[in-house]
Amino acid sequence: MKRYLIVGYAVACWVMFLGVFAYACAFVGGFLVPTTLDGPRSDPLWLALAVNVGLIAVFGVQHSVMARQWFKRWWTRFVHPAAERATYVLVSNLLVILLFWQWRPMGGVVWHVEHEAGRIVLWTLFAAGWLLVPLASFMTDHFDLFGLRQAWLHFKGEPYRPLPFKTRALYKSVRHPLYTGWILAFWSTPHMTVSHLLFAALLTAYIFVAVRFEERDLKALYGEDYERYTRTTPRFAPRVIPRGSTGPARG
Repeated sequence: MKRYLIVGYAVACWVMFLGVFAYACAFVGGFLVPTTLDGPRSDPLWLALAVNVGLIAVFGVQHSVMARQWFKRWWTRFVHPAAERATYVLVSNLLVILLFWQWRPMGGVVWHVEHEAGRIVLWTLFAAGWLLVPLASFMTDHFDLFGLRQAWLHFKGEPYRPLPFKTRALYKSVRHPLYTGWILAFWSTPHMTVSHLLFAALLTAYIFVAVRFEERDLKALYGEDYERYTRTTPRFAPRVIPRGSTGPARG
């Protein structure tokens, strides 16, 4: 019975993520949902700023701390190891829902693109970012990332085995296409408000910090294979000029 419960729990957390992800797309894009990033300011600026920064900070701390190996070793004393990743997904979902609920629009316009071609380009990049996130997860192992593989192996009575190090599809050109998708999704908008700018800037800063901790764990897990990968593959954007060619290359 316990094995069935863990599988059901993992599936429920994953389905919850799908709903949160869809709502997040509309929340950031400003369509179809009752709460969005943008809107007139209804609270004092200092209060709105404090609440919004606090919401993102809590999410960032949880997202990084719960992913660290030292935390997992402690946490799995209370949570079954097969349900550990699904619980991480659940807590992340709940904190994002809290952000949806408590986010305080701050008013103000940073930029507004009226030219139709410019709007089409930005909305296309916005859509590309939101599509790239799930696509990138399937280029590694989507089901391991969301705790389904762990629960399924436990259901079959098999021990968990870390995934082998492989570089598929976009991972051959960039180390973190999933993060590239998030950055595109956060920044690509024809109507950038102060609230949206704060949201995009803080989460982008978090990505740049968190990726260093993530890569440290990956180097510890995969050793020289990942070290070599970091030396030859840029983090977020493919190189325009191959390594070894004359001229600057961007990473």
